[in-house]
Amino acid sequence: GELVETPQTMVDAAQTVTLSADSSADTAEAATLLLNKPAGCSGQDLFALLTEANRFADDASGIRMLRRHFQRLDYLMPLDDAASGLVVLTQDWRVRRHLQESGASLEQEFVVEVSGEPSPWAMPKLTHGLVYEGRSLPPAKVSWQSEQRLRFAIKDVRLGQMATMCSLVGLKAEQIRRLRIGRVGLSKMPEGQWRYLPANQRFCLLCRA
Repeated sequence: GELVETPQTMVDAAQTVTLSADSSADTAEAATLLLNKPAGCSGQDLFALLTEANRFADDASGIRMLRRHFQRLDYLMPLDDAASGLVVLTQDWRVRRHLQESGASLEQEFVVEVSGEPSPWAMPKLTHGLVYEGRSLPPAKVSWQSEQRLRFAIKDVRLGQMATMCSLVGLKAEQIRRLRIGRVGLSKMPEGQWRYLPANQRFCLLCRA
């Protein structure tokens, strides 16, 4: 009844070794995990959330949770510590390479809770015309969801950029939340929970992930 993952584990005469009925000799797929990061969570606190208790109940991947799935994970396309929402943690070199090389071309969706009075022409400037860290920002799709909430569909987002964009048009970003990277979204996954990225789900139409 005990799952053993450590090679060369000693077994005594009173123990019985049973091979799982769904075992396969095929090489196991490297894991990619999607986490709904809480605001203020970073570093080791981020990885500490990857427990069975925090696994999304509607994770439909069918993958059994194993210790090896949580080793040597790279945190890609990171969020600001104060932000929340979708982050990617992967062991898969194909996912790592794709997001490192093509991540800037993937559209990301954010909702930002703001306070303050926007300056004149705030929306046109947010859409196109701002500069961050000496770089002219690419065009973005920006809309008001309510009097205090902005929605951004934007590419090539750098750390600190969303808050700075708001401040440049007279607004203060109170909360920043990422909902989507490319075609992969949070769906209904609660904050602080995670799920596996299934092999058939892709960040873009033509890529491996």
